[in-house]
Amino acid sequence: MNVIKPLNINPKILYEPQPFTTFEIGKLWATYMGNSMSIQILSYFLQNCDDEDIRLLLENGLALANDFTHRIEGFFKKENFPIPIGFTKDDVNLGAPRLYADEFYVHYLKYAAKAGLSLYAVAVPLVLREDIREFFIYCNQCTTVILGQTNNILMDKKFIAAPPTIPTPDGVDKIDKQSYLSGFIGEVRPLQALEIIHLWDNIENNVTSLALLLGFHQIVQDKKIKALFKRGLDMTNKAVKQYQEKLHVEHLQSPSYLDHLITTSTFSPFSDKIMLFHKVDMFAMKIRSFGNSLAVTARRDINLLYLRTLMNIGLFVDDGMNILIDKGWLEAPPEAYDRS
Repeated sequence: MNVIKPLNINPKILYEPQPFTTFEIGKLWATYMGNSMSIQILSYFLQNCDDEDIRLLLENGLALANDFTHRIEGFFKKENFPIPIGFTKDDVNLGAPRLYADEFYVHYLKYAAKAGLSLYAVAVPLVLREDIREFFIYCNQCTTVILGQTNNILMDKKFIAAPPTIPTPDGVDKIDKQSYLSGFIGEVRPLQALEIIHLWDNIENNVTSLALLLGFHQIVQDKKIKALFKRGLDMTNKAVKQYQEKLHVEHLQSPSYLDHLITTSTFSPFSDKIMLFHKVDMFAMKIRSFGNSLAVTARRDINLLYLRTLMNIGLFVDDGMNILIDKGWLEAPPEAYDRS
């Protein structure tokens, strides 16, 4: 980092003990909840994994989740802050038969790593305490390494299709027609690179979410949660087909479905609580992904698809939260003072 010159700042400002602010509390709490869930999920995956490369990848993911939660517990104890319950061994049955094939674990880890990065990356510019900021930088670095390992296995074992290619431009072009924004009638331009990237990314995320949800729907016990999962399956499947069509109409390939990686087992390895929380959390993370997609998409037809999906996701998350609350399964994030 020789390009960046150090600032002459009093080290006491950076390293003297400071109380938690809202930023530190909120991000540490969310990180703890997500990783305590991952510990239980990955522990079960490891009990049913034959491929040695994938097993090592799962072990790395589990080691990181344990490391992150232990470090956060240290911060909380130092500040006399209550440690969340999160998820425990009561939420998983490690002796349950296999529910997913080894290949699915790699796709799942990629989705989980991307979700983790979105949380940690947002934390870095917001958190002011030096020790907490360094922790989230550490989380980013470690998760980036895991994501790189995951992509390497996906490519090495040919678990994913090659990303689409587009021609190299002859020069720099300017946008000179309002029709550049159109997508419904008249002159509709080809997809540009950023639109292709985010269509691909949303399909990739959704086919992983769809496969996980299909397995959960197969084993969940509560009828109300099962009905919610069925609704999630239908809306996600519809969205994937619409996104794929946007690529296929221009003869561009898209990520494939992963449904074939689910076994026929109906014996549940997970509690209904962790499955419902996981899917509500997964769908909530999609909101951020679609927000990023909207920010770089110029064609109105694609933006309309994303907005419709966002509306459906919002309703799904709201209904899932209501079930979690009704059953007493939802831990409240730290709140501001009640001035009333």
